[in-house]
Amino acid sequence: LALADTKIAELLTELHQLIKQTQEERSRSEHNLLNIQKTHERMQTENKTSPYYRTKLRGLYTTAKADAEAECSILRHALDKIAEIKSLLEERRIAAKMAGVYSDSDPPRKTMRRGVLMTLLQQSAMTLPLWIGKPGESPPPLCGAIPASSDYVAKQGDKVAARVKAVDGDEQWILAEVVSYNHSTNKYEVDDIDEEGKERHTLSRRRIIPLPQWKANPETDPEALFSKDQLVLALYPQTTCFYRALIHTPPHRPQDDYSVLFEDTSYADGYSPPLNVAQRYVVACKENKKK
Repeated sequence: LALADTKIAELLTELHQLIKQTQEERSRSEHNLLNIQKTHERMQTENKTSPYYRTKLRGLYTTAKADAEAECSILRHALDKIAEIKSLLEERRIAAKMAGVYSDSDPPRKTMRRGVLMTLLQQSAMTLPLWIGKPGESPPPLCGAIPASSDYVAKQGDKVAARVKAVDGDEQWILAEVVSYNHSTNKYEVDDIDEEGKERHTLSRRRIIPLPQWKANPETDPEALFSKDQLVLALYPQTTCFYRALIHTPPHRPQDDYSVLFEDTSYADGYSPPLNVAQRYVVACKENKKK
């Protein structure tokens, strides 16, 4: 754990430097952008496009493109550092959990207070990274609505939708965390997120749906989002259970949630009024018939 702390501190220092570099790069490019604007204004005043202006603008735009690419490169480097920090924090959390849950002398950790758990789930949805591809690059599996590849195995600590049998024998989809995966039996061990250290389930792969690892950007990758009227499983607000729902409105901006209509027989049309659910907690519906 001490080693992870040292590494995180180093990465934070590097991230701070990259943010400073981004600002320097942006300040440097602003001068050139101002030149482009002034040149266009002069051309409009003179009402002509002479070879001189064409050559000048070509040079200015070439420089502006190079400046933008340099800034983009630094920002991507910074995003990689953030991903590395998040990964180390997750490893540290899992190590602490293992130490706490599996110690023979200590009883399992008490269930987290519901309000705290709901806040953590909200934060997890907000901090899910946005996929920003390079020009022409397609979003990867587990970005927004794009499912995992057929051979994908969720890692320890990953959050998933898991189909479990309730005490009364009914089946339901719950939010769970992967504990391990057994390659010889093709089965997962997962913990119910709502009963940390208590409810553990052994489930086959078909009973697990990995949650998205990136948000999809509606402005650049709308194809990576569920579309209106598509049937999905969505986490019901203020709960840790997934229920069947129809997409009412997909997100319009990167920070927006889905608006969904949950199946609900207490309403005349069989659906609830629109409710907001974050991209992180909306997955493809595997069930065809009603449960």
